[in-house]
Amino acid sequence: MDSIIFDLDGTLWDSRENVAKVWNQVLKQYSDARGTITKDDLKKTMGLQIQDIAKVLFDYLDEERQLALIQECSQVENQYLLENGGTLYPRLEEVLQELSQKYPLFIVSNCQEGYIESFFAFHRLEKYFVDFENPGRTGLTKGQNIELIMERNHLSSPIYVGDTQGDRDAAAYAGIPFVYAAYGFGTVEQYDARIERFEDLLQL
Repeated sequence: MDSIIFDLDGTLWDSRENVAKVWNQVLKQYSDARGTITKDDLKKTMGLQIQDIAKVLFDYLDEERQLALIQECSQVENQYLLENGGTLYPRLEEVLQELSQKYPLFIVSNCQEGYIESFFAFHRLEKYFVDFENPGRTGLTKGQNIELIMERNHLSSPIYVGDTQGDRDAAAYAGIPFVYAAYGFGTVEQYDARIERFEDLLQL
């Protein structure tokens, strides 16, 4: 093992409360938007790309309107998280600091451009990571973005740490071991290792 690549939501932090809050503020502005978004609604979409999230949450709208609404929500979300952040998992920075002294660290998340940057900026965690990638910037799948990070940084044997089946599938696509963050949002049956808390990575 020469490096660690992380998922973000459900692995490093939980931003659902703030995301739901700001998305609902956007939805209130439009008469064609129904109901409210809850933390449980967002949990169901974790690991999906933005267009697929739109299909789940706004299935009563046509595809063009779904995308327009999700894009506006995402733009407002980035700014809100930049100023308010999310909930970091216990001992996150302490563990990242220790891990970064031994391994280069990376993030690959299925998020929009600007989301990881907001995570870095509010919580001041960018210093622990070498590189990051997302489909909002590349248009690629998570597995392809993992491969891109590996190629760009000349990684030969990274592991991927995530919390959903989509994370597991992405790691398999890239041909690298998968560590299941069982404290996160998803249920995964097959994995190479499992952690119950983020700090368990130190003993893995």
